[in-house]
Amino acid sequence: MTNIGFIGLGNMGGPMAANLVKAGHNVMGFDLSEDARTAFESLGGTTATSAIEAVQNATIVITMLPAGKHVEAVYCGEGGLIAASKPDTLFLDSSTIDVDTARKVAKIATDSGRMMMDTPVSGGVAAAAAGTLTFMCGGSDEAFAKGKDILDIIGANIIHAGKSGSGQAAKICNNMMLGIQMISVCEAFAMADGLELERQKLFDISSAASGQCWSLTTYCPVPGPIATTPANNDYEPGFAVAMMLKDLRLAADAAESVGVNTAIGQKAKELYEAMSQAGLDGKDFSGYFEFMSQK
Repeated sequence: MTNIGFIGLGNMGGPMAANLVKAGHNVMGFDLSEDARTAFESLGGTTATSAIEAVQNATIVITMLPAGKHVEAVYCGEGGLIAASKPDTLFLDSSTIDVDTARKVAKIATDSGRMMMDTPVSGGVAAAAAGTLTFMCGGSDEAFAKGKDILDIIGANIIHAGKSGSGQAAKICNNMMLGIQMISVCEAFAMADGLELERQKLFDISSAASGQCWSLTTYCPVPGPIATTPANNDYEPGFAVAMMLKDLRLAADAAESVGVNTAIGQKAKELYEAMSQAGLDGKDFSGYFEFMSQK
């Protein structure tokens, strides 16, 4: 049994922490939301009154926070997790943040005698609940070896991407591809509608042809072909527009910082910004199909 501190018990963090409890680990969680803390307790978890309390006796600490500024604020400074933790603690930050902040916080942690990896995830809420997430890990070989057994409980694919910050780099590259691909699939189905090609026929053909991609075969954005997708539930989010837009903005900033032209990624960002401006932040990002069809 490992003592684990878990900070951030929301839509992703809550199921992840619950799966660690089911596996027999001693998990003390914290979230600013009372509802999130109550939900975790109902699943057998223990909650703390503060983030500091959650990590004081932990060997491994996992965080799932909204943005880089939150990660830096929670970890660093006299009242942060690094100072409050034991010297041999391993920190696993599963937030999706910018590479520079990930590397900055990791350096502060390692300079203090702790270990830290950035471990952003892919797979969404369903994969978090099922324990089948993909973890993209950035950090030392020693940190990866120490954290992998725990990550294996909550993920199906645990990949060491490289040095600190590499997990975040992989995440924003991956999600830029995802955002672009989803728009292409939505546009293809809209064109099929106009050409009087049945949606199921397009799905059957393209899922076995060169147009095949995750956005089509796993997360099809139109009602019908895959019964479990958000498209069949009024686009209630597995991965919200606000989250996709956050990732595309991170990707755009990163591309600019290294002088890479990501014209299609930039266009995808603009299209999701239009959804956001229309008040659709809380809808699933695959709802771009419905959005474009109504414009």
